Amino acid sequence: METVWFAVVAVMIAIYVVLDGFDLGAGIVHYFVGRDQDERGLVIGAVGPVWDGNEVWLLAAGGTLYFAFPVLYSAAFSGFYLPLMIVLWLLILRGTGIELRHQVDDSMWRSFWDFVFAGSSILLAIFFGAALGNVIRGVPLNAEGYFFEPLWTTFTVTDEPGILDWYTVISGLVAFVALTVHGAAYLAVKTEGEMQARARKVVGAIWYALILMTVISFFATQYVRPNILDNFYKYPVGWLIPVVVGAALFGIKFFNAKGADWKTFFSSAMYLVGMLVGAVFAVYPNVLPAMNPEYSLTIENASAGTYGLQIGFIWWTIGIVIAVAYFVFLYRTFSGKVKQEAH
Repeated sequence: METVWFAVVAVMIAIYVVLDGFDLGAGIVHYFVGRDQDERGLVIGAVGPVWDGNEVWLLAAGGTLYFAFPVLYSAAFSGFYLPLMIVLWLLILRGTGIELRHQVDDSMWRSFWDFVFAGSSILLAIFFGAALGNVIRGVPLNAEGYFFEPLWTTFTVTDEPGILDWYTVISGLVAFVALTVHGAAYLAVKTEGEMQARARKVVGAIWYALILMTVISFFATQYVRPNILDNFYKYPVGWLIPVVVGAALFGIKFFNAKGADWKTFFSSAMYLVGMLVGAVFAVYPNVLPAMNPEYSLTIENASAGTYGLQIGFIWWTIGIVIAVAYFVFLYRTFSGKVKQEAH
């Protein structure tokens, strides 16, 4: 059951990244795809009906983490207290940027909330990527299972690291570039005419940066954690993951050039899923690696009791079926191109 719940949490995080990832990406490219306030209103309209629903997956993943791995939840939320508060405020600002922009018919008002929406989206992408980098790199857990990291120390990977160092900054930049492509691909699906052409152009241009950052992150990870490929050698099926990532990267470029926007978006989603699955596969059975491997939290020492996990899985299955049904209804309702008349 511990492995099942490990996979469940990973899947929920992957769904969140794919869905809310295009919201963040739309914010990142807000000023590039939308050249005036009316066009930027269309960008907001493309994500407005679904952004808050997408964030349900973040809340659900956090709740699932609390239920299945309470020791991990306790350690992570105390150790990452400062960046979690920053992320919370950025989520609030992004939400207010979307919801308040249209409340006052004033150019300065709309410009201010456009800036808030774009800025918070950029910082959230970087912080989420840096968070994944912290998990891969490891954190300074002590024998009691707790740790604390300041925002930064020396920007080097040491036994007393900060949230931000050269490696986690690279991870943040990978997330920033990947979500930029993902958001632009989504806007290409949802818009028409010149805006659609600009969105495709962003995908085509940033794709090269995505290739570069993917390669850099691979070698940086190898340097920081030389044993990161151990599970791939132990379970050879894992080598399918980089194949999927490579195919997704090719698909993004190929389908974008063909103007096949849905296939471009799907390829971008597969890239995000592949990178996340690769990271999860590499650290398993750890749920939070420590700088000192002796203190790492694993699926065994961080999980709830087996009986609770078994009963919880039944209720989780019922809840997830309802959630999926709702999301199918939501996206079917707001399918199609976003129109100026709607704003």
